[in-house]
Amino acid sequence: MIQDMNYLSMLFINLLIVGAWHGTTFLLSVKLSNSYFQPDSALYRPWKWEKGGRWYRDVLHINEWKDRVPQFVGSGGFSKKHITDVSLDYLDNFISETCRAEWMHTWNLGSIFLTLIINQSVVGVTFTVLIFMGNAPFAMIQRYNRFRLEIVRKRLQRDASRAVAAV
Repeated sequence: MIQDMNYLSMLFINLLIVGAWHGTTFLLSVKLSNSYFQPDSALYRPWKWEKGGRWYRDVLHINEWKDRVPQFVGSGGFSKKHITDVSLDYLDNFISETCRAEWMHTWNLGSIFLTLIINQSVVGVTFTVLIFMGNAPFAMIQRYNRFRLEIVRKRLQRDASRAVAAV
C-alpha cells in the first residue's frame, strides 16, 4: 500500500494520482456540452449566505487578490481581465464559462478525499492543503465573477427593453 512507501515514492505516486485526477477533470470540462454548465441549475444558483456576491467581497476581500492569481484561457475562451463584448449572447457564454470553470475546480477538490484515504496523515494533509489552495480560490472567483456578470447582463437586458419600448 502507498502508506508503506518511502516519502519520495509517496510524493511521486500522489503527484501522478492528483495530476491524473486534475487532467481528467479538465478534459471533461472541455468536452462536456454547454448544457451541463447553465447558471440556473442547482449547482450554480446563488446561495442566500453569498448575499449576491457581497460575502466574497466583504468577508474574503476577493477584490484585493483575485486579479493576482493566474488564469487559464483556452483558445476562444474568456479572459477575466476584461469583457470584450456587451451583447447578451456574449455575456450568456461568459456566464456559462464561469460555471464550467467552477465545476472543474470543485471536482478537483474531490481529489482531497482520495489523498486523505490513501496516505499517511502528514502526506495526506500536505496534499489536502495544496489541492485546496490550488482550486478553492479559483472556484470562488468564478462564483463571484458570475454575480458581477449577471448584474451587467440584467442591466443590458433592461436597457434593451427600454429601447424597444421607446420606439
